[in-house]
Amino acid sequence: MADSQIAAPYTDFSAVMTGDKPFQLSGRPARYTVLYFYPKDNTPGCTTESIAFRDLHAQFQQAGTEIYGISRDSLRSHEGFKSKLGLPFELISDPEEAMCLQFGVMKMKNMYGKQVRGVERSTFVIDADGKLMKEWRGVKVPNHAEDVLEFIKSQA
Repeated sequence: MADSQIAAPYTDFSAVMTGDKPFQLSGRPARYTVLYFYPKDNTPGCTTESIAFRDLHAQFQQAGTEIYGISRDSLRSHEGFKSKLGLPFELISDPEEAMCLQFGVMKMKNMYGKQVRGVERSTFVIDADGKLMKEWRGVKVPNHAEDVLEFIKSQA
């Protein structure tokens, strides 16, 4: 999906997230919201990426930013993943792919020589008005969380 096809500001949406809390894009109190889409809980790349955001969480908060991880995993899977890694932010469950489709992150990928449909690792920074500030697609995990934080700090 091309950038121009993505609604900006995004169509408001709500979703279920860990901590038995509802997520609503509109009315977020943070200056910036980071939504990072990842393929699956408890896989090496997704674990490494989540730990990187966890380790920088205090700096993101100092910059007026809230972080949310999103995948198609169940809420139960998310709760275990969050607890296991000690994540200080919530994870959003999107089993029907509503958010994945809105953000255009569903892609055909090669896994062990087979074509499978899955989530392309992607991150979006959205401001308090719902305007897309920056997006990263096809993310490589090393230094990604640092790059996102650097971008947010550059907006001050």
